[in-house]
Amino acid sequence: MARADQLKALLKSHSEGDDQHFYSVAMQVAAHEAKLGHGKLAEELRALIDKAKKKRGVGQPIPIGRPRGGLADLLTVSYPKSRLGDMILEENLAGQIKRVIREQRHSAEILAHGLSPRRKLLLVGPPGTGKTMSAAVLAGELGFPLCQVRLDGLITKYMGETAAKLRQIFEATDHTRGVYFFDEFDAIGSQRGMANDVGEIRRVLNSFLLMIEQDTSRSLIIAATNHPDILDHALFRRFDDVLHYTLPGKEQSVSLLKARLARSSAKNVSWDRLADIAAGLSYAEVSRASEDSLKNSLINKTKNISEAEISEMLAERKNITDRLQRQHR
Repeated sequence: MARADQLKALLKSHSEGDDQHFYSVAMQVAAHEAKLGHGKLAEELRALIDKAKKKRGVGQPIPIGRPRGGLADLLTVSYPKSRLGDMILEENLAGQIKRVIREQRHSAEILAHGLSPRRKLLLVGPPGTGKTMSAAVLAGELGFPLCQVRLDGLITKYMGETAAKLRQIFEATDHTRGVYFFDEFDAIGSQRGMANDVGEIRRVLNSFLLMIEQDTSRSLIIAATNHPDILDHALFRRFDDVLHYTLPGKEQSVSLLKARLARSSAKNVSWDRLADIAAGLSYAEVSRASEDSLKNSLINKTKNISEAEISEMLAERKNITDRLQRQHR
């Protein structure tokens, strides 16, 4: 006989329309019956579960459709096909993302023991280092919709309106399981009491702190910022994990250049020398330089891209970056 916690989990997942959790708990019930020696019943349960999965198409992306009503101005929804193997990351960071994926895939077992899988994440680091891509990868790996929060639709000048819109988003996390991504989070997460603090934004931050703490959905809530130093300190303890992104080191730059250009480059290319030239560039900038090299090759009808051509594109990107940095000093 199913345990009380399993029966409650079955009813809760059914009422929420969470097929993945429902079938996972049902398989636990079947395994429990098998341990008790009820082999025939266990096999019948497994057969019914497999039949239901095929009929309902479990394992396919969770449908959310086009957001309606007020959510239409707040969320941009997509179904990424990105995978972790598409990213080149520092080993510790890759390990953190793998752990989130693993815990989400085994969330039923974790929840059944009174624990919670990681699902509230803060991503910090310079632009172009893979924060947005990580949100897409988590959605792609888990088969969830990626729901990107539109700050232009969220933040208004009217007292209380932004907090009400924020509540709509958190209600959506409960109704539709997905990856909810707040990019440029410092726009609402800056420290309370700063000299340029606006009263409405302070109220929004207070609302966010309360809502994320009270959130018990099974969605992933991800916030990303290029400026962790201005975030309110109270935010950090509201997240299950903080993922730190950095500019690529030499090893990562070599891997990225090879992944983008090895098939089209000349045989005598020194990836180490190119990585030295790329030092200080972000992953996004190295990728753009690689794409520029490929486009030049197509336009010039060059069969193999030379080291000099790649070096020129990297130097060009570096000049652009240096000029932008000087302008912001």
